[in-house]
Amino acid sequence: MKRMLVGLALLAMVVGAQAQMSKSSEVQEAVTKMEQQWTTDAKAGNVDAIAPILAENFVNMDSDGSVRGKADSLLRMKGAKWQVNEISDVKVTVFGTTAVATGAWQGKGTTGDGKAVDAHEHWVDTWMKIPGNKWQCIASASTPAK
Repeated sequence: MKRMLVGLALLAMVVGAQAQMSKSSEVQEAVTKMEQQWTTDAKAGNVDAIAPILAENFVNMDSDGSVRGKADSLLRMKGAKWQVNEISDVKVTVFGTTAVATGAWQGKGTTGDGKAVDAHEHWVDTWMKIPGNKWQCIASASTPAK
């Protein structure tokens, strides 16, 4: 009887771990998709599509060291002209209701404030699950790639 209880307890732990891994995979897939869509919308200058995925108190630290909030980040994206704007090597790690996405970005064009860009960077975005079972990016940072 004792062996059976131990066996059932182990089985429950394995099933629970598999369910958690499945949920983690779903979050990884969803965040990766949002990262890709963000890049596509930024290249198209579609800031109205980007705004809902950024938290109201979103913080962006750009590779030049400047720090912007949501409104300034969206303003900088608006009117940008990109020949190249793409991400790669996206990896997402899930910590309960928080996810950290990392990857590489390559861009060539002009920002909305007229700054010429020809860069290859690494970035990290922090996502948080908010009420309504939605994910929003709360912070983003990038650095020049070596």
